[in-house]
Amino acid sequence: MTSRTATATGAIAILLWSTLALFTTMSGRVPPFQLVGMTFVIGGVLVLAIAAMRGRLHLARPTPASFLLGLYGPFGDTALYYAAVKTAPAAEANLIHYLWPLLIVLFAALLPGGGLKLRHLVGALIGLAATALLISGSLGSGAGIQLGHVLAALGAFVWASYSVLSRRFAGVPSESLAITMLGCAIAAFACHLAFETTLWAPNAAEWGGVLGLGLGSIGLAFICWDIGMKKGDVAFLGVASYAAPVLSTVILVIAGYAPASWLLALSCVLIVVGALVASFGPAARSAAPKAVS
Repeated sequence: MTSRTATATGAIAILLWSTLALFTTMSGRVPPFQLVGMTFVIGGVLVLAIAAMRGRLHLARPTPASFLLGLYGPFGDTALYYAAVKTAPAAEANLIHYLWPLLIVLFAALLPGGGLKLRHLVGALIGLAATALLISGSLGSGAGIQLGHVLAALGAFVWASYSVLSRRFAGVPSESLAITMLGCAIAAFACHLAFETTLWAPNAAEWGGVLGLGLGSIGLAFICWDIGMKKGDVAFLGVASYAAPVLSTVILVIAGYAPASWLLALSCVLIVVGALVASFGPAARSAAPKAVS
């Protein structure tokens, strides 16, 4: 695979992630842990099928360390994100969660040799201002700070820290994501049985959300991003990922799951600007590559 093809493959993940909030909202009544389990089973089976068709099924074995990291990152972040979108206005939770690109830049800058620069602090303050705007909107409407806001912020932290730590596992084959996702599904179903009531009969729209997440935003997106990060133009993909919160918010508004407002638009712009400011410069460009969503 050429670098150009790998970069295009990674860009597909960004487009798929722009539908994450829409499909999560569509899943409706499906409890968060049940949703994680269902979507990760679909995603894991999809990746196994792709590996089998390419004759690379023998590579679908993660190392113990990469498997545990997968439980922390993909499982932890996805569960937090699903719960956030279901317990706060979808667009607000989605945008707060999309602080993860900015956090990745900050975390990478704190690594040995990274160097925390003024631009990192400025970018963080801009992102914080965007989050404050969203929260102030909820306070003004009388809703107050909701659980979903907190869960979205925790999810952003989990994904950012996972992304930086994943730099140590660049040599692990992408096909190993299949087993990791199936392991995440088992953990999710265990949590579901312990803490939630099963929804046995999702309606057509809810099934559409589950399938959209499992096949696209979880299954195909994870494998595409992994390929892009390992073989493509990582600097380009790192910057291009900042388009995801804009695209996802626009999709939510068009689909009627979020009202259009100047506050939402301004917060969206600030989050993207903050991430771009923090990532501007040669040090940040070398840090962005290992970020995954």
